[in-house]
Amino acid sequence: MGIVAWLVVGLIAGFIGSKIVNRSGEGLIRDIILGIIGGLVGGAIFQALGHQGMTGINLPSIGIAVLGSILVLFVYHGLIRQRA
Repeated sequence: MGIVAWLVVGLIAGFIGSKIVNRSGEGLIRDIILGIIGGLVGGAIFQALGHQGMTGINLPSIGIAVLGSILVLFVYHGLIRQRA
């Protein structure tokens, strides 16, 4: 996948994941970053389980990225709460 595709999938996944986890979003840049990290995490998990990972801008890739984004957001919020 190209950098533009990663940004598009990351934005979509970060936005959806943040709405599921905390209902308010983290802001555009943080949503994109956490969505891209979530896509990497989700893709790695799915490949480790023997499934196809991220393949482009399509529904399965966005779904994988959203699941990874949700996981990353839970970890992110857990770390932020520990600091406060």
